[in-house]
Parts: sequence; structure tokens; C-alpha cells
Amino acid sequence: MQSRQPYTAIIEQDNATGYYVAYVPDLPGAHTQAETLEELTQNLKEVVELVLEDDHAQSPESHFVGTQLVNVPS
Repeated sequence: MQSRQPYTAIIEQDNATGYYVAYVPDLPGAHTQAETLEELTQNLKEVVELVLEDDHAQSPESHFVGTQLVNVPS
């Protein structure tokens, strides 16, 4: 199998369920959830592969720049 570029995933934890949820901004449709971070990592690999298999010509719509903490006065 040919090596592919790495993709950045955004990961959050749902307060109500405790589940981890993630999506890949560069790949529309690449999103998943899991109970543990280990399971989430495996799910992310699988969903990225599925999205890329579905559309070999898919190119990123953006690229990850970073995160920023925004302080709002209370």
C-alpha cells in the first residue's frame, strides 16, 4: 500500500456521554466517535481510508494552522 500524507483531526469529548468525537477538516465526511482515545485513533484511520477510497482524487480543502485560546471578559 502506498504511503499517504498525514491528516489533522479535531478531537473533543462530549460532556454528556464522555465519548470522544473527531473530524478531519481536510476530508469532508471523515468523522467518528469512540469511548476511548485508542478506539478513536483506530476509527479515525479507518474513516480516512474509507473517504480516500471513495474519492481517490480528493484533495484537502484547507490545511491545519493551529489552535488559539480566546479569553472573553466575564
